Amino acid sequence: MKTSRFAYSLVGLLGLSIPVHAANRNGIDTGDTAWVLISAALVMLMTPALGLFYAGMVRRKNVLATILQSFIMVGLIGVQWVVFGYTLAFGPDKWHIIGGLDWVGLRGVGMMPNTDYCSTIPHQAFMIYQAMFAIITPALITGAFAERVRFKAFVVFSLLWATLIYDPICHWVWAPGGWLRNLGALDFAGGTVVHISSGIAALACALTLGKRKGYGKEDMKPHNLTMTLTGAAMLWFGWFGFNAGSALGANGLAVNAFVVTNTAAAAAALSWILIEAWHRGRPTALGAASGAVAGLVAITPASGYVGPMAAIIIGGVVSGLCYMAISMKERLGYDDSLDVFGVHCVGGTWGALATGLFASVLINPAGGNGLFHGNPKQFLVQLAAIAVVMVFSFTGTFMLIKITNLITPFRATPAEEEAGLDIGQHGEKGYAL
Repeated sequence: MKTSRFAYSLVGLLGLSIPVHAANRNGIDTGDTAWVLISAALVMLMTPALGLFYAGMVRRKNVLATILQSFIMVGLIGVQWVVFGYTLAFGPDKWHIIGGLDWVGLRGVGMMPNTDYCSTIPHQAFMIYQAMFAIITPALITGAFAERVRFKAFVVFSLLWATLIYDPICHWVWAPGGWLRNLGALDFAGGTVVHISSGIAALACALTLGKRKGYGKEDMKPHNLTMTLTGAAMLWFGWFGFNAGSALGANGLAVNAFVVTNTAAAAAALSWILIEAWHRGRPTALGAASGAVAGLVAITPASGYVGPMAAIIIGGVVSGLCYMAISMKERLGYDDSLDVFGVHCVGGTWGALATGLFASVLINPAGGNGLFHGNPKQFLVQLAAIAVVMVFSFTGTFMLIKITNLITPFRATPAEEEAGLDIGQHGEKGYAL
């Protein structure tokens, strides 16, 4: 202790600086650990923010039920992840498909780093950061069947989906030994794992469960766009933890991810309202919020591999793609209530493909170059990963809906839909007016 004090005093007398990022004897960097924990908190905030974003877009009689569907995921998947979800997703590889059961109940997941994932933070820090991704992914799907499902069935379905769809895909793409990772697929922060998997699952739900009662005949406009804009702003804020936190350290890669995340979201929000002004004659608040979220979705897989100018292109293009997808919804005849497929699947697909176009080793030497930097193979690998995840998630989701229906009816009754899910499922009202 005396030697340590003397050393610090000597450093001060000589006018030298002490490094902010101090590593202890176990190799844990306090700065990296602090950043990952802060990022985990930011990503956690995104799930209730998603609830606000979605709840503003439904009718008043369904506002509480919609918020609760996101909020309860923090509880349900928060427990599932600790008990067995984490070991299935990131545990020691089995057959390049799934993690083993070595870490059930977080057995062996302690304060020491796990060098397979990050050598400068405790293993539990990585675990809890990844928990927040597992929590928000099934919550994203809820926008597809908003206003028409029973809460009990939703909980059963979400638990099954997180375990049998999310955890395997997570292992394939991010865990050492996962077969899509071995193939060379790049997904920095969840474009494939989170957005494509949930977005295509949302389409399966919308097609299987059918349209809302009165869809196309009754007024189903958003009841509170102020709430939606607030939720979108909170999502934008939390997304810095989502993307920049995926660097797993307070370093230059985190800075790059932070910058391109904001840049792509800004470009997408602007391009969406420009498209609306040209197509509909005026920009809307809902359009600005949708554009920002689309930009955040698209940059997610690329955020650790591309620079700011590529981010502007990615954000500018995604708005047009998502806008077209949403515009075709009624023509194609499906009721994806809050456009989860149109934003998350379409936006995530473009982001994953854009990673294969714009990725550069100058940004991240651990990644690789994309097509525009002389490596066409990367684009083909990204295309293959997208196709695999889409097929697996869509077919798996369809089967899980059928299984859930065998356990408990998934769809609310016409009377419950008419009264609203706040009253029909929870006996509460969102507004006492």
